[in-house]
Amino acid sequence: MRKEVGPAEPRGSDHRAGGNVHMRPMQVLLLCCFLWSALGLRLCWAAPVADEVINLPGLRKQASFRQYSGYLSVANGKHLHYWFVESQNDPGTDPVVLWLNGGPGCSSLDGLLTEHGPFLIQDDGMTLQYNPYSWNKIANVLYLESPAGVGFSYSDDQKYSTNDTEVSMNNYLALKEFFRLFPEFSKNQLFLTGESYGGIYIPTLAERVMEDSSLNLQGVAVGNGMSSYEMNDNSLVYFAYYHGLLGTRLWTELQTFCCTDGKCNFYNTQNQNCSASLSEVQDIVYNSGLNIYNLYAPCPGGVRELVIRDLGNLFLNHGWTQLWKQVCLASLHQSVRLDPPCTNSTPSTLYLNNAYTRAALHISSKAQAWVICSTEVNLNYGRLYLDVKKQYLKLLSALKYRILVYNGDVDMACNFMGDEWFVESLNQQVQVERRPWHYEDEYGQQVGGFVKEFDNIAFITVKGSGHMVPSDKPGAAFAMFSRFIKRQPY
Repeated sequence: MRKEVGPAEPRGSDHRAGGNVHMRPMQVLLLCCFLWSALGLRLCWAAPVADEVINLPGLRKQASFRQYSGYLSVANGKHLHYWFVESQNDPGTDPVVLWLNGGPGCSSLDGLLTEHGPFLIQDDGMTLQYNPYSWNKIANVLYLESPAGVGFSYSDDQKYSTNDTEVSMNNYLALKEFFRLFPEFSKNQLFLTGESYGGIYIPTLAERVMEDSSLNLQGVAVGNGMSSYEMNDNSLVYFAYYHGLLGTRLWTELQTFCCTDGKCNFYNTQNQNCSASLSEVQDIVYNSGLNIYNLYAPCPGGVRELVIRDLGNLFLNHGWTQLWKQVCLASLHQSVRLDPPCTNSTPSTLYLNNAYTRAALHISSKAQAWVICSTEVNLNYGRLYLDVKKQYLKLLSALKYRILVYNGDVDMACNFMGDEWFVESLNQQVQVERRPWHYEDEYGQQVGGFVKEFDNIAFITVKGSGHMVPSDKPGAAFAMFSRFIKRQPY
């Protein structure tokens, strides 16, 4: 529910004496609000007061910035939970940044509590610590749990079968509803950002947003995103070999059976010998106990506890992975919880399902218990896009949007090479050849990774980071994010 700024005056309520109009205090306030707004100053609030988070459990000291949690109602009785944190700098002029985690079926609150939110969940599942690298240091950040069925989002009919097109429309409708509830932010610059399957969510949403002149879209950023099934699968085999995972014998077989005239097809081969070799690759990468989200990180829970599950990053739409798909589906049967492999979501799960937390965040009684990823959404999700090249080219053709594609360089779920190939395939004019980029930490200037810049789009690697860049390299991630939204050189 939205609390109005003030009660409406009944007709004929003005008191006239000697030709003067005596305005009531609320009328004076509204007039002041209008005049200040016309001058570009932010005096008055239209935000939904009922959604404001006043006392958040787990903090030793409550936040100095405003934050809101509630629901954005979209089509067909769907209600998407949002958590909006205002900028710690200047909320009135700083940009609004939408963040979407991927899956499909995973909660954006994971991004808030473990990646770049203003506070990070601690191992006890009860305590929050302030994040010195929070993205809301310089931006207003909107974390949206999408689609319905993810996290605290729900549908009145409790049916959670959806697809890319429906999700992009509902995310667009959620943005429109957000700015209706928070009109004071409607003129701020808007950026759409996301991670993983957000590589599909973000450009398909941007395609809709760019057609709406009421939304002040400035750019998009995608981290370790799925941009092309084919390039992701093909590049992963090279990644695995050159990171020492496959060995000479298997690599020779792959070259013999999967490659012709120097071109290799590891994506949809019809060669049975190639398929057999790719099954070995699959087993090594996904089923040997390696952390697919960060090759050089340990696997929480250990190898024996590992249960491999598809989160939309392991694309199961072609022949050589059909056996793998059967294994995944069997492991998920009748389960509502879908934890990413080698990921410990217990602290976030404990915190968000605490009754005091749910009350503070105004979570509906119709919402299910929070889990990091929803099996029901994931298994009933229709993946309609094999790549998003058309969406990127449409954005680039407008000649006014900034695009950032960034990848942690030791992620195997959506590896850097596939996204680099994808950006190169857009055939944009090169502005800055590939070079190292730097940032400052407590040890001085460091190499953050490598960057190549084209007209209105940049590709960046983050050295030593896995799939969740702000978790693995928070300082580098903040430097990169800051330069992106401030239009500064990388």
